[in-house]
Amino acid sequence: MNEQVRRLPGGCERALSVAYDTALLDLDGVVYAGGQAIEHAVESLTTARDGGMHLAYVTNNAARTPETVAGQLTGFGLPTGPDDVITSAQAVARLISEQVPEGSRVLAIGGEGLRVALRERGLDPVESADDDPAAVVQGFDPALDWERLAEAAYAVQRGVPWFASNTDLTIPKERGIAPGNGALVEVVRTAAGGRPQVAGKPQPPMHRETVLRTGAERPLVIGDRLDTDIEGAFNGEVDSLLVLTGVTTAAELLAAPPEHRPTYVDADLRGLLGPQPSVEEADGGFRCGGWSARTDGDALVLDGDGDPLDGLRALCAAAWAAAGDGRCTAEAGKALARIGM
Repeated sequence: MNEQVRRLPGGCERALSVAYDTALLDLDGVVYAGGQAIEHAVESLTTARDGGMHLAYVTNNAARTPETVAGQLTGFGLPTGPDDVITSAQAVARLISEQVPEGSRVLAIGGEGLRVALRERGLDPVESADDDPAAVVQGFDPALDWERLAEAAYAVQRGVPWFASNTDLTIPKERGIAPGNGALVEVVRTAAGGRPQVAGKPQPPMHRETVLRTGAERPLVIGDRLDTDIEGAFNGEVDSLLVLTGVTTAAELLAAPPEHRPTYVDADLRGLLGPQPSVEEADGGFRCGGWSARTDGDALVLDGDGDPLDGLRALCAAAWAAAGDGRCTAEAGKALARIGM
């Protein structure tokens, strides 16, 4: 379980795939980027699954159905069933169903995955604010146009309860970082005011949905985002692994406040297959592998050599210890340059 104020990256003497029974895997930036599998992802997950770890794919992307996501993963060489996929559409549909009567109309601004999830909860997706909806919900849809966003704004202006599958401002794509559902939620907020109830990571409804559907007893959250994946694990009081294959940079990791500090950090999903080195206090600083890190005035200093990831882990310890409950503001550029980050 994670500490309320994490000051050191965690260590684990066993392979993470053995120490935890279920991997709760983010998709974009962890398993794939756009339509391409991330390097080492398929082989690493196959090995972890063959060793007995349950793989569950947890995504804030509400556009696609679990069947569609499972089909894509299977196409990558990761045989996956719909029950192995948990989406923010499912989490927000459950949240809405707990607040409006069964059979209620819901203005659905999003993709097919959102409409399917609403129907599974006995709700009726509709297209217009004039259809007398009991709620309006936004979920990501790459084909969303101005008219659909306007319908959401009209409903919110009329006082209809507003929900969002997630508020990720960005999503990683093959060509770069693109606007996410949170950016579209902000468009409606600008026009109509107010704030939606949010179900997706890092909010508790998503963690609840995931646990209900997977039955995980020793889960490990694996993600690439500090503000959704890692904060979601913090809110759910479970351990987490940050992989550096998505949006988070090493500099952002060093500056992370307590709720954004992962238990473990690794380059990619190969980190599941082995132990995680421990970080220890030593000589007024912190040591991991062949590296030692400390603060010196307003800068982070790194000495030694070896695996660059061990250097990053040592720097995390120095930065987080210095920051305490806040964010580390020490200059880290020279230290990160030493490890090529």
